[in-house]
Amino acid sequence: MDIIFIQGLQAQAQIGVYDWEQQIQQPLVFDIQMAWNAEQAAKTDDLRYALNYAEVSERVVAFAASQPFLLIERLAYELADYLRETYQLSWIKLTLHKPTAVKAADSVGIVVERGEK
Repeated sequence: MDIIFIQGLQAQAQIGVYDWEQQIQQPLVFDIQMAWNAEQAAKTDDLRYALNYAEVSERVVAFAASQPFLLIERLAYELADYLRETYQLSWIKLTLHKPTAVKAADSVGIVVERGEK
């Protein structure tokens, strides 16, 4: 099994439980690892057989901005399920950082892992 990853993907979202958070966009950072058999892509040097990380990145950014969320847990769970289904991934590990949530911390967040390696 091969792992395709996207690290430090920045997005903006309307996210948070406080009223003021529902009035603004906040930065989020995603780290994503996805199981993918890259053998055919490696043999043919053909994008059709690769997991297109540019496309995945665009979908993640669009998903985060698609609607308001109260909790990072909901966003992470729904996004992991969406990506798994969209790309038929057998395994995904998604880390969602909310860097501005706690002033004394660099970041807080959640790690969601679905499927089997």
